[in-house]
Amino acid sequence: MHTISVVGTRPNFVKMAPVIAQLRELDPDGRHVLVHTGQHYDRLMSEVFFEELGVPEPTHKLEAGSGTHAVQTARVMERFEPILEQERPDVVLIPGDVNSTLSAAVVAAKACIPLAHVESGLRSFDRTMPEEINRVVADSLSQFLFVHSSEAVDNLRAEGVTDERIHFVGNTMIDSLVAVEHRVRELDLASRIGVEQGDYLLVTLHRPALVDGPLLATVIEELNKVADELPVVFPMHPRTRARMEALGACTRFHCLEPLGYLDFLSLQANAAGVLTDSGGVQEETTFFGVPCFTLRDNTERPVTIRAGTNTLLGLAPQRIAGILPSLERRNGTIYPPPDGWDGRAADRLVAELQAGLGDQPLDEGHLEDLLVHDGPVSEEPLLTE
Repeated sequence: MHTISVVGTRPNFVKMAPVIAQLRELDPDGRHVLVHTGQHYDRLMSEVFFEELGVPEPTHKLEAGSGTHAVQTARVMERFEPILEQERPDVVLIPGDVNSTLSAAVVAAKACIPLAHVESGLRSFDRTMPEEINRVVADSLSQFLFVHSSEAVDNLRAEGVTDERIHFVGNTMIDSLVAVEHRVRELDLASRIGVEQGDYLLVTLHRPALVDGPLLATVIEELNKVADELPVVFPMHPRTRARMEALGACTRFHCLEPLGYLDFLSLQANAAGVLTDSGGVQEETTFFGVPCFTLRDNTERPVTIRAGTNTLLGLAPQRIAGILPSLERRNGTIYPPPDGWDGRAADRLVAELQAGLGDQPLDEGHLEDLLVHDGPVSEEPLLTE
């Protein structure tokens, strides 16, 4: 096969690292090109993944950088088009829902090159979120829709997508966690910053609705109250820190610089709970079985709520006050991960891709047999050899 994988942001690297590794292992004679758009361009948001996850050096770097949605999207499209004309791959793989995903999808579709969307079918049903627009467009243009939850399948079917395009493979982000979990457990970053394992609230907030407006002051006030009873650890996105400094806010919690992938996972795995507005963190905490509290009005990952790990607080910082009582009620509860979140999603994805491109047959099976719609999450493997 001749493939192009397009990554642009921190979550993209985590989702695609196991897929790229599997492509190279199963098809060593193929050409597997990695394009880094540079949507995230500082070391902790991009380069660290070459070191910590073994992601190969990109074949092409677009260095798109930051900008408005229109500027960033146009810049990636303009710089990706000649690469696509030069490479002419069999398929372009695009992960997630960022502007780089949208840009690559449009360029590939207009060049009549098949698209494979990794983490397809997620919906918040909130068109004010740029990510929702990116997801919908990427799914509508893709021939291969790789999904990780039954809700994603339902969403695609509701939009008229046929089952032939939908491939339930599991969560490739979890593949990355499984690969590094032993290293994460050994790090014990908590003790290095002065807190005890299992005895702190980890916080990560970055969305404009929370950090660019008046809600941030309420967030800080509520977190200070929590910190009186439970240590609060807050690695800060640069924009969040700038806003806090502009407010002149006083904090009684641990404010950290942005962390690398493994360090942040170490804090997640050992936290009493996590407060976030991130989609990926909702999934990571579900894998670790750590209670998560999502400060958003909606989530495109309802599978994490069904799994029992995630609580949707709404865009209501005052509800942070309910985290401590909730943690007391959840103490000792075990949360098994959803089906397909087992470290083998990339294996299944590449097998489906090879079959779809005509390289090898795939065992027949009906999509319904792979899905869990209601009730407790099964511990049976998603697919058998």
